[in-house]
Parts: sequence; C-alpha cells; structure tokens
Amino acid sequence: MRKVAIVMGSKSDFDKAKPALETLDGFGVKYTLRVLSAHRTPDEAAEFAHTARQNGYGAIIAVAGKAAHLGGVLAAATTLPVVALPVSTSFLDGLDSVLSILPMPSGIPVAVVGVNAAANAALLCVRMLAADDDKLTAEYEKYVADMRSKTLADDAQLCEKYSK
Repeated sequence: MRKVAIVMGSKSDFDKAKPALETLDGFGVKYTLRVLSAHRTPDEAAEFAHTARQNGYGAIIAVAGKAAHLGGVLAAATTLPVVALPVSTSFLDGLDSVLSILPMPSGIPVAVVGVNAAANAALLCVRMLAADDDKLTAEYEKYVADMRSKTLADDAQLCEKYSK
C-alpha cells in the first residue's frame, strides 16, 4: 500500500494537521509528516514532491494557512494527487487560506477540503488509495456503514424521546 505525505508549511500547523494523522492511523495507512514551506524552503518542497511517487507515496496533503501556496507548489512538482488543507489563521479565520488555494491555474489541480478539516483530507486520501486496494476499500466501506448505523441510532433515540 502506498503511503500519504503530510506536508505542513510551518510547525505551528501541527495541531490542525493532527486529526489527519489519527484518521490515517485508524485505517492503517502509513504516512510521513514534514515541514516544508512554499516560501521559506521552496526548493526542498519541490524536490520532495518531485520524488514522492518513487518514494512510495500515493497522495500528498498540503497543510498551510495565510498565503497558502504550498499545495500549488507541491502539485506543480508531482503527478500525485494533492489535497490542500487550509488552516484558520488570525487573519480572516482561514478564508485567506482558502482564497490562496482555489485559483490554481489550468493543468495544476489541487483538491481543497474545508478549513481545519484534516480528517476529511485524510479520508479523501484513503479513498484515492483505495481505488486499487481491495482491503482498504473494505475498511472504508465499513467506516461508511458505521457512520450510517450511528446516525440512524441517534435518529431513533431522538425520535423516541422528542416526537409527540
């Protein structure tokens, strides 16, 4: 099974990225966590992305805030799918991050999840990796079935208690 690279623009992004690690752990997906900045270490970020496929990665999560160009820098240097995770900041509460990611030029796609939605970034990577991994597909299908069961149980409990 291929692994996921989680690349943060700054160590301060770790708390926002942590749910992605926990989600990948839950599926048994291996990952590597790096701090590589689009602006402070652009050569190293591009080199990491350029060699990611040959180093066993199947997807990359780019975690960044403010001028969140990391996803674009990584996507420009790889053919792997890149999922941008915009993080909230003291400036515009993360809208600045989203608006930095969305206007990617034609030919350099970057998927974007919600602000601070690290678990969804990891789940999107799991779905990508599961495309050619039957075991991971089965685990993801169980995850979906468990969510459905919990939602239906919550519905039944509240209907019983509050419906008149």
